[in-house]
Formats: sequence, C-alpha cells, structure tokens
Amino acid sequence: MKSLEWKSLVMGNLVARTPIIQGGMGIGISLSCLASAVANQGGIGVISAAGIGMSEKDFGLRYIEANARALRNEIRKAREMTRGILGVNVMVAMTNFEEMVKAAIEEGIDVIFAGAGLPLSLPQMLGKSDRTKLVPIVSSGRAARVIAKRWLEKYAYTPDAVVVEGPMAGGHLGFSEDQIGREEFALENIVSDVISELEPFSERSSKVIPVIAAGGIYTGADMHRFISLGASAVQMGTRFVATDECDASLGFKEAYVAARKQDIGIIRSPVGLPGRAIMNTFLEEIASGIKKPFSCPFHCIRTCENKTSPYCITLALISAKLGKFRNGFAFAGANAYRVDRILSVRELIETLRQEYEFSCS
Repeated sequence: MKSLEWKSLVMGNLVARTPIIQGGMGIGISLSCLASAVANQGGIGVISAAGIGMSEKDFGLRYIEANARALRNEIRKAREMTRGILGVNVMVAMTNFEEMVKAAIEEGIDVIFAGAGLPLSLPQMLGKSDRTKLVPIVSSGRAARVIAKRWLEKYAYTPDAVVVEGPMAGGHLGFSEDQIGREEFALENIVSDVISELEPFSERSSKVIPVIAAGGIYTGADMHRFISLGASAVQMGTRFVATDECDASLGFKEAYVAARKQDIGIIRSPVGLPGRAIMNTFLEEIASGIKKPFSCPFHCIRTCENKTSPYCITLALISAKLGKFRNGFAFAGANAYRVDRILSVRELIETLRQEYEFSCS
C-alpha cells in the first residue's frame, strides 16, 4: 500500500485543503451550520436540498416554492459564516430536482452533488458564466461511464469529480438488498472500477476527474486506505452527525451515540430503495405490518410508492430530525454504532488528520 501525505482535493479552480466532503444529509441534518463549519476547516461543506423547506409556513401548500426559497436562504446563511467551499446535494429522484439545482446555481454554490438517479442532463442547467462544479454520485463503474459518455457527447462536459458510494453508507442505497453484503460490491472494488471507467474520458477531455470514496469510511486510516487505492478524497456523513455544529436536534445526535451494532439495519423505503437506519419502535411496527395513518402531502420523490406505503418518509425524517422518534427514524451508516460522543467539527477533522498521518508512518 502506498504511503500518501494528506493532500488537497483539486477540482479546477476549487482547492479544498482538507480532502473530505461532508455528505449531504436530509431532512434538515446538514444545513448551513454544519456545512459552514466543515468548509471553515478546509473541507467541502454540503447542504442537503431534500425537504429543506420543512420550516417554511407554506411547505405543504407550495412545496416547490418553499423548498427553493429555503435552499437560497441556507446558502446565504452559510456564506455569511464561511469563505470556504460549499456544496448542495440534490437527489435526481426529487420531483423538484431541476428547480433546486437552478436555485443553487443562481446562488453561486460551488458544487452540485447529484445522486439517487443518473443526472444525465445536469450540464444543460449551467449557464456560460456559471462556475458551479458538477459532481455525480454513483454506485458502479457502469453508472460513471454512462454519465461521463452522455455529458461529453451531448454537452462537451466531463464531471468535475465523481463520488463513489458503497453499500456501507447510510440512507438510501444504490444497491439491491442481496448486493449489499457481496464482495464484488465492496467499496474498494467499486472505486477501482470507477477510476478505470473514467480514465478514457479524462484523456479525451484533458481534464482530471477526481474520484471520491464514500460509504462506511470512519477513520483517518480508512481515508488513507482509499486514497492509496487512487481516490482523491473521501465523503463522510455519519461522523458529522455527532458534532456540535450538526443542524439536527440533540436527540437525533444522541440516537447515534446510543446505537449498538445490532441496532443498525436495512429497511425498505417508500421510495423503492433499501436504506440503512437505526432500528427503533417505529420501524419495528412498520415491519410487523402495523400501518400508519398516511396521505401523501408532498409528492416529493418520483419513485415513492405513496399509494401503498404505510408511512410518509418525509414526515418520518422530519420527526426524527426534531428528536421525535415515536413517529420517525434516523438513517445512519454501517459504522454509526462506533460513535461514542458528540464533538466539534474542528476536533473531528483534527482527529481524522492525526489518524491519517499515523497510517502514513
């Protein structure tokens, strides 16, 4: 294994001196406070666009407008707190995907991260003077190739980076349930596959396409391992939940601290994808067939099975963000049970740096 120093992540004119992207976490888990704190430490802080308008008075009546307004406000608030690099995570499956991307670009966001689907037409939303970087999130080399090929042939554009998310991640997963534990789908293998698939596009465009490893990365030693495999940086979500600056309630953070290994499980989400979460009474009742009173108030995800689902995932995640787990649950990565305390973003990143440097020695 190669020994590599802690190096900056470079995406064109953007240089993050800390090679860590804080993963976008909805609903309301990663907003301006967390994103700006990460950016201030040299990483890339990411605001999640999913359900971001939940505190707006017209959230239920004017869903698209309320979310776009809230996103603009969070970006502006973050800009007041940092001069660092800020991103927005927007799910392709969201019914307001285009509106949220356009709002973020108009606000001058540095990076758009787009996953939960293939963002095949994303470059067409950029104007000639826009400097926003476009970064798709994929779970396979094939997906990376399909996106890069479409962007290059149709828009003469290649991704500014690609996030590779493995099956150990929290939240919705880009894998079937039977793929999650199989060796061929381990992040180490997918990262190598994506790097290989992107090489021809990098050569054709004369543009470096950094690959960012994500999903289950917990320590600085993990960071070193994936950077040694060829990744330029890592994305981490779970570690940033249990920080002082995370935008979730204290109750949400404490659920991570209290979680045991056996509490982390795979669920089937109403959006039609498996997801990893901290199991609780709410999820146990769903699994046992106890239906919750439910009518779809938002139509927020294109793939949502709202006519047959026993609960609204948006309402469940909003309840969890507020620490009200009787009517909700927390998504979490496979290593969430290892979280044992709440600390500052600065402390966390310094710990990761020390662990990384120890791995280099």
